[in-house]
Amino acid sequence: MIVHNLETENSILNQFISEIRDSTIQKDTMRFRKNIERIGEVLGYELSKTLAYTLEIVQTPLGAKEISIPEKELVLCSILRAGLPLHQGLLNYFDTAENAFISAYRDHREGTDDFDVVVNYLASPSLENKTLLLADPMLATGKTLENTIKAMKNHGEPKQIHIISVIGSREGVEYIKDVFPKNTHLWIAAIDEELSNRGYITPGLGDAGDLSFGVKL
Repeated sequence: MIVHNLETENSILNQFISEIRDSTIQKDTMRFRKNIERIGEVLGYELSKTLAYTLEIVQTPLGAKEISIPEKELVLCSILRAGLPLHQGLLNYFDTAENAFISAYRDHREGTDDFDVVVNYLASPSLENKTLLLADPMLATGKTLENTIKAMKNHGEPKQIHIISVIGSREGVEYIKDVFPKNTHLWIAAIDEELSNRGYITPGLGDAGDLSFGVKL
């Protein structure tokens, strides 16, 4: 797996990451969602540099101009519900992409910190020979991404996979290296070194879904 960790270089991305981590600022749910969206735009821009391009002729009012245009066979898939703001940021840039959605949640075993990741909904076009952009804002243990790609196997074999995450754990990043093809790209805004006993990224930012849309039962 090719890991692109954008926190290794200073950019405006640092400001967005700082605000989604800040326990005071993140209480503004609209700002939290917008910051995740903006992070998606930054990651999408960096990702776009590695796509395949073809030359096209564009006719202007005064003449013709040859321009390199990125490939259009893209499928953007987000993991519900936390992935929705990130999905929107990516869709702002890849507006011609097909869209897929999958639900995944942690089913904690009673009385323990152990859990299974349950996938119970998938809506996706064919992935055959297309480029899959897989958006999951919090890459904690990596099990959600593992179960997601397993659930999508019946939809065809993508020619390339790009994973887009906001914050990940070192353990989760290492875990998915054995799950996805070696030519998979991971685009991530920050990597934290620890996981809690319950599998949450530390220091992380909390539950991205709850911070975006409210606390669930």
